[in-house]
Amino acid sequence: MPEHQARPDLLKLGEAIASKGPVKTLSTPRRVRILFNGVYVADTTSPLYVWEHEYYPYFYVPYSAFPSGVLTKHKDSGDQDSYWQAELRIGSQTTDRVLCFGAALGEHAKAVARMVRVEFSAADAWFEEDVQIYVHPKDPFRRVDVLHSTRPLKVRIKGKLVAETTASYHLHETGLPCRYYVPATSVDRTILKESGTTTACPYKGVANYYDVELGGDGGQKSTLKDLIWYYRTPTLECASITGCLCFYHEKEGVEIELDGKVLSRPKTPWS
Repeated sequence: MPEHQARPDLLKLGEAIASKGPVKTLSTPRRVRILFNGVYVADTTSPLYVWEHEYYPYFYVPYSAFPSGVLTKHKDSGDQDSYWQAELRIGSQTTDRVLCFGAALGEHAKAVARMVRVEFSAADAWFEEDVQIYVHPKDPFRRVDVLHSTRPLKVRIKGKLVAETTASYHLHETGLPCRYYVPATSVDRTILKESGTTTACPYKGVANYYDVELGGDGGQKSTLKDLIWYYRTPTLECASITGCLCFYHEKEGVEIELDGKVLSRPKTPWS
């Protein structure tokens, strides 16, 4: 499922983590590098997975992984020494989307002591070893399996049959409902209208969307925004879903029938 990310207030985030601690953390020996203005501004084999919330982790890197002088305390941080917002500068390029933690932290937050959080989108690129990563680090406790299925599958929107196939891909992702990807040729193309929306997922890649247009009484059309998504060039591990369409099952009016049985509508953060 495509993921949507909010832009947090860094000082509020720092206060929350310093006072309550993160949801969980996990150390890892993998090499992590941050590219900023063409320079690898941080390079470490001691990154820390930090779950600021339950959904996915962030990488925090040691303060010592940065060259001297590239991080300076932001003017809005005051005299706080347990956490502060910082400015990262390399040449003429700067960002203040950086949160630093000092040594003066309680037991619940000691794992992030002397660690730095650089907002993922503020960097030019992130690398694990020599592989670029996107959106955010992959959760080491989550896996994605794509399974081909010949079970008969039908999709209805507001009672109208819009897709029918016996060759779908079932994408199982830890913590989320199964997603059913159907061949583009099995969908009624007359209902599809390209949307300008795109989202990105570290597990599957960049998603494009279709709006769904349905005819109504008196010739009036109703438009259901971004009801279908698909991946033109998914990641290698999800390559089999290339070009297949997936319906927002949790949205009102979407019905999926598998093996002759109508599936219950799931509840997710996107419901």
